[in-house]
Amino acid sequence: MHTTRRRSILAISVSLAMMSLSGCASLGGFGGLGWAQMSEKECLVRAMYFESNRSSPDGMLAVGSVVMNRVADHRYPKSVCGVVGQKNQFAEGVLDRKMTEPKSVALASQVADAVLRGERHAGVQAAQHFHTAGLTFPYTNMHYVLVAGGNAFYEKR
Repeated sequence: MHTTRRRSILAISVSLAMMSLSGCASLGGFGGLGWAQMSEKECLVRAMYFESNRSSPDGMLAVGSVVMNRVADHRYPKSVCGVVGQKNQFAEGVLDRKMTEPKSVALASQVADAVLRGERHAGVQAAQHFHTAGLTFPYTNMHYVLVAGGNAFYEKR
C-alpha cells in the first residue's frame, strides 16, 4: 500500500515536471496549471488582443506571425501557449486578464483562425520581437521590418 502511494506521487511529480519543461504548464504567474487547459487558438487570441491595437487586423496578424515565428524556432517553446506564457515576453496578465471588448475578441478570433491555417504578415518576415511603436533603443542589433497595430517589429542581428 505504501509503495503504491509512492509510485502515484512519483508519477504525478514526473508528469508535472514534463508539462512544465514542454511549455504546457506554468507553476507560477498564471494561476498554477490553469492556462494549461487553454487551446492554442485561445492563447493566440489573447496575445493578439492584448499586444496589438485592438481594432487593427493588420497589427493582430503581425503579432500572430511573431508568435508563430517563435514556435518554429528551437530556442522557444514548441507551442503557442508555451511561447505566449513565457515570463516577461508578452503583456502582463496576457493569459489571465479579462478581455472586455467583445468586438475585438471576435476580430482576434478571426485573425487567429487565419494564422493557425498558415497565414502570415508578409512584412513581419522572420521577426521574433516587437515593442511599442515610437520607443527607441540604443541597440545596434535591431533591424526593423514593420510598424503595425501600434508596434514596431524587428529582427535581432
